[in-house]
Amino acid sequence: MPEAGTPRAQPLEEVAREIRRLAVSLVYGAGSGHPGGCLSAADLLAALYFEALRIRPHEPGWAERDRLVLSKGHACPALYGALQLRGYFERSVLASFRRFGGLLQGSPRLGIPGVDATCGSLGQGFSIALGMALGLRRSGGDSRVYVVLGDGELQEGEVWEAAMAAGHFGLGSLCAIVDYNKMQSDDLNARIMALEPLEAKWEAFNWRVVRVDGHCLPEILRAFQVARETLDRPTVLVAHTVKGKGVGYMEGVPAWHGSVKMTTEEFALALCDLGVPAAEHDRYLLRG
Repeated sequence: MPEAGTPRAQPLEEVAREIRRLAVSLVYGAGSGHPGGCLSAADLLAALYFEALRIRPHEPGWAERDRLVLSKGHACPALYGALQLRGYFERSVLASFRRFGGLLQGSPRLGIPGVDATCGSLGQGFSIALGMALGLRRSGGDSRVYVVLGDGELQEGEVWEAAMAAGHFGLGSLCAIVDYNKMQSDDLNARIMALEPLEAKWEAFNWRVVRVDGHCLPEILRAFQVARETLDRPTVLVAHTVKGKGVGYMEGVPAWHGSVKMTTEEFALALCDLGVPAAEHDRYLLRG
């Protein structure tokens, strides 16, 4: 079971919504970023940080903690939102996103409280997660390693080398989550480089495959429990999601992958779609 931490005061659905609000606020405040993949991954990150992961935010270096690697590092605004809500740093730190000398840069990096791996170049985070899982097994601990991948990222050959190795070594402590929103920079995956049959590919490398609705939190949590109970091989959650989920004008539009500069009007509309009354929009202006 996850390590007990600060009790969650809100339903998990509201936590995911707040992650989305913070993500678009970070992108707007910085004048650049990748909102589409942040919004599609928000439910997955909420389930991870507030239920699935065994972590101690007050002790980020705790050796027995579970690890999380955001291999799709461009979605770090959602990660930073989750870390802040979970208590790893103060809300004021969010204003440092993509600022020179700021703690929170445009890809996650070691040195940020709660971040276990520096990522950015697609595919490499998955290899890092593989190495973590192998090292933790050699040390005799029972920590688990979770890695979040983009679907466009699966076009990297390094991903399949790591997948083959994890299946070969039977790494039951490794759980991959594919944010399968069907889009990448510029266009649909299917028109750039098709991924199907995706589940069959993972199964061929000796992974347990669990298909989930990536926006149904009870389904996501059940899938993480299946992964925790699977000891003889790694597990992958193929999470079917919507690019730009929660913001009407972004949903299913490849152009909102990034990097984009949101106008004031677009930012206001995004917050309204995410349930923030106009009178409260100033709370999401993250100023450095």
